[in-house]
Amino acid sequence: MKKVHVGLFCLLALLLIFSFGCQKTETPGEEAKLTKLSVILDWVPNTNHSGLYAAKDLGFYEEEGLEVEILQPTVGGTSSLIAAGQGDIGVSYQEEVVIARSQDLPVRSIAAVIQHNTSAFASHRDKNILSPRDFAGKKYGGWGSPAETQMMAALMEKYGADPATVEEVYIGEADFFTSIERDIDFAWIYYGWTGIEAELRGIPLNIIMVKDEDPALDFYTPVLIAREDTLEEKADLVKRFLRATAKGYE
Repeated sequence: MKKVHVGLFCLLALLLIFSFGCQKTETPGEEAKLTKLSVILDWVPNTNHSGLYAAKDLGFYEEEGLEVEILQPTVGGTSSLIAAGQGDIGVSYQEEVVIARSQDLPVRSIAAVIQHNTSAFASHRDKNILSPRDFAGKKYGGWGSPAETQMMAALMEKYGADPATVEEVYIGEADFFTSIERDIDFAWIYYGWTGIEAELRGIPLNIIMVKDEDPALDFYTPVLIAREDTLEEKADLVKRFLRATAKGYE
């Protein structure tokens, strides 16, 4: 099993393409007023989100004049929620952002949380799923994203396998370990969360790292996203958020 090391938070092109003005200085005795900002996660809280919670708990956001609320997603993907104005910043993944852009949703990636793609297809070792070819005839548990079907199809076709033979089952936020014992054969996970948990629990898994299947698949995931109008109208707010968040991941 290949161990993936989570990299430090890296700022993307946003810091290069936006020109930010100087911060407003307060006069002596003037009480600082915090600006509220909401962040919608892509899943239940996990290690990918650790820098966000660290920045909040250690007061880095307050130092930047921000009162940050971290929310779990409701129905719908994070990109859709951010596009609809349900939050200011979202934790998403590159596949979802590509789909959102193809649907003309006004969202953009602004930063990457991890330097490499740490997602993987995982299964119990007993299933003997060693490559995407072995997905054929198996039951996949997912969360209902078009990206899942497209990714599996591309990988299976590379190995000459038929994607139509995979049975897709929606498991949503169901526990991965319970699901692979009872309901499904394999699922798409983040190694830094589920993979490490499997090691700690002594559960033997077969791990197929997505980035190892093709260099083009070493894309950024997860990523932080925002609405286009937020980037245009609140550029300084976004800059302060990213600066504090970067400290949280250091």
